[in-house]
Amino acid sequence: MKRNPHVGSDFDDFLREEGILDEVQAVAVKRVLTFQLERGMKAKQLTKTAMAKRMGTTRAQLDRLLDPDNPSATLATLMKAANAVGKRMKISLVNA
Repeated sequence: MKRNPHVGSDFDDFLREEGILDEVQAVAVKRVLTFQLERGMKAKQLTKTAMAKRMGTTRAQLDRLLDPDNPSATLATLMKAANAVGKRMKISLVNA
């Protein structure tokens, strides 16, 4: 009987073996941040244009920031977005 090499491992192990763990985690974090920013914009009744103005950026850059499939965003841009909706960023490292 052939044994399944993935039995007893977790999904992170599988993603690591596939070489995509970091990418998948980045997209997941970005999706959560995007959701939180959009919820903050709604609570403050901010349009994308008004949000971009508060951030001192363009609507196109805000659209990229709010694109959950685009994991590229600088900390400075994320901080500006959080401040624009009255939030603070809290970043921490946890044991893997």
